[in-house]
Amino acid sequence: MNIHLAFGPLVALIAGILILLMPRLLNYIIALYLIIVGLVGLFGTHGWPFN
Repeated sequence: MNIHLAFGPLVALIAGILILLMPRLLNYIIALYLIIVGLVGLFGTHGWPFN
C-alpha cells in the first residue's frame, strides 16, 4: 500500500494546527510557509523523497 503526501497541503495542515494552538506564531508560520513554497516552486521537487 502506497501513501502519497503532497508537500504544500501537509505544510498547510501543520501550520493551521500550530496557529490554533499558539496564535502568536502566525507571522512566523506564514513567513516560513511562503519561503518553503517559493523554494519548492523555484527549484522543483525532483528527487525529493516526498514525491
